[in-house]
Amino acid sequence: MSATVKGSRVGYRGTVKATQNFVANQDAEVLYNAMKGLGSDKETIIDLLTSLSNTQRQQVYVSYKTLFGRDLIDDLKYELTGKFERLIIGLMKPPGVYDAKELKDAIEGLGTDENCVIEILASRNNKQIHELTKAYQEVYESDLEADVVGDTSGHFKKMLVVLLQGTREEDDVVSDDLVAQDAKELYEAGELQWGTEESTFISILGNRSHCHLQLVFEEYRNIAGKEIEESLRDELSGDFQTLMLAVVRCARNIPEYLASRLFKAMKGLGTRDNTLIRIMVSRSEVDMLDIREEFRKKYEKSLHSMIRSDTSGVYKRALLRLCGGDDDVAGEFFPEAAQVAYQIWELSATARVELRGTVRPAADFNAEADAKALRKAMKGLGTDEETIINIIPYRSNVQRQQLRKQFKSQLGRDLMADLKSEVGGNLQRVLLGLMMTPAQYDAKQLQKAMKGAGTDERVLIEILTTRTNKEIQDIKEAYQEAYHKSLEDDLSSDTSGHFKRLLICLVQGNREEQDADLNRAMEDAKELCSSSDEESCSMESKFISILCTRSYPHLRRVFQDYIKLTNKDIEQAIKNEMSGDLLYGLIAIVRSIKNKPSFFAERLYKSMKGVGTDDRTLTRILLSRSEIDLMNIRHEFKEMYEDSLYSFVESDTSGDYGKVLLSLCGGED
Repeated sequence: MSATVKGSRVGYRGTVKATQNFVANQDAEVLYNAMKGLGSDKETIIDLLTSLSNTQRQQVYVSYKTLFGRDLIDDLKYELTGKFERLIIGLMKPPGVYDAKELKDAIEGLGTDENCVIEILASRNNKQIHELTKAYQEVYESDLEADVVGDTSGHFKKMLVVLLQGTREEDDVVSDDLVAQDAKELYEAGELQWGTEESTFISILGNRSHCHLQLVFEEYRNIAGKEIEESLRDELSGDFQTLMLAVVRCARNIPEYLASRLFKAMKGLGTRDNTLIRIMVSRSEVDMLDIREEFRKKYEKSLHSMIRSDTSGVYKRALLRLCGGDDDVAGEFFPEAAQVAYQIWELSATARVELRGTVRPAADFNAEADAKALRKAMKGLGTDEETIINIIPYRSNVQRQQLRKQFKSQLGRDLMADLKSEVGGNLQRVLLGLMMTPAQYDAKQLQKAMKGAGTDERVLIEILTTRTNKEIQDIKEAYQEAYHKSLEDDLSSDTSGHFKRLLICLVQGNREEQDADLNRAMEDAKELCSSSDEESCSMESKFISILCTRSYPHLRRVFQDYIKLTNKDIEQAIKNEMSGDLLYGLIAIVRSIKNKPSFFAERLYKSMKGVGTDDRTLTRILLSRSEIDLMNIRHEFKEMYEDSLYSFVESDTSGDYGKVLLSLCGGED
């Protein structure tokens, strides 16, 4: 069995592109004039060289030699100094030659810059590895592998030699069987034995494709109950540990790894300029847009702004040109992440999705016959669970309520009480839940989340942020009837602060239901923007007021306008400005507005991933959404996690409880 793993983003992802109407001789002459006489015109050098692709720079290099009989790199070295010189000379070298030079500098002389060696060899693809080893041989008349072997030792050396071969598999069609085998071998080579079989880690991590390794890491987490990075930190040490962690991070996401290298190069006192220059130069025509995006997501500031505050002069100007744009500048609408977020909201606003449940009314429903069958299944010694689970999950909720009344009138017994006495555990929980009305079930879940020591805020958030006005009103009535208390009063006494305000606002069930008002949407977006400049209390109040009362169509337009005004998605803004349960509540509202089935799919995935299962969340969502949008949730689950919800539930549950949940799932995708 095999699966095709989704690849990386398509299209050109660099910030430096080939210039149009390029004439090498003209540019060579411009550079010559910029450097002749006393001093040099550094601004011209920056503007020209950062606006050409590397291929075009090589043509200028040749033209310069032809026209003036001089070596352009030698002239640049003579005219420039320090960090600025290093950056400009780096731009003038072909990528393979540049990497070779960086590696040569890292391993020659006293000591070795292991971090430089690790960064380059862990992040380059096969073609890049072949180009740099060939360039190393041609420029230095020495074998790179031999130099690395002579300068390193142990397992660190062995892994570097494997990477230097440039033979990593590159197929994006992955064998499920081989994934399982590799994950098992990694687990047995580390966690399951005294000491570590480093050769197994070297062989698998050094040769398998990134697509394959991503699935291996998922399977490893399922087996070991922890991420492979955690195991590597426990089992390995020193430079070998650093190298293997870098290989894993690059297999997962090279731009994210390089973004973290850039951040570490600039944070704190002093700047690691060699690292900063190397990444900015080497990735400017590869994936700098992706690095910028990862940097912004990871550190909540733009790469451009950090370079601007950490460097100076012409050196700073050149780095910023390679960076290509500031993701923090409002109104520029350049950042890739902002454009993607805008498009997602646009799609959400225009999509007309038909909500589909998995449980439908039984065509041949006969309440009297079902009541007799259930009574027979539960009377006497033992219980016929199979009959029970062949009836209750396969009826609609309306039919179950008729069945409950029929059981009482026909047999003089309470069906809920009989079920409670005959079955236990998770099976009892799901069957009793199915026999309640949706409002009664939600009311019970809310009451259980608040009673006793501590409060399960995630349950309160999940239910109150995703229900419609009518559903909220029905829940309040059911809560009052069942517990002789006001739901609003219980929420008030069990929560506090702005989180309490959020829940109380939601439980009013007064969300507007009309279409978007475009003028008002822009005003609301401006209100949300301006709130970050005000006192915290005022900011939180504005977010609660707008997000809890406006209609979904209107809020989708508000969130689009917010991106136009700030270059930030509203979700990122909430993460930056809020904290605690209020943060989770507002994020749940945003995700529910964007794509409610996707929100539930994520909750289901988190309830089953790793060691142990959150059966309460799993049961609650499958039961409450089975007649509303569980088919849609199944679709989103498959899209997000590349596996079916059915298969997850099947592997994560067992017995009669599992059978009921699978019946609610409605089948395999």
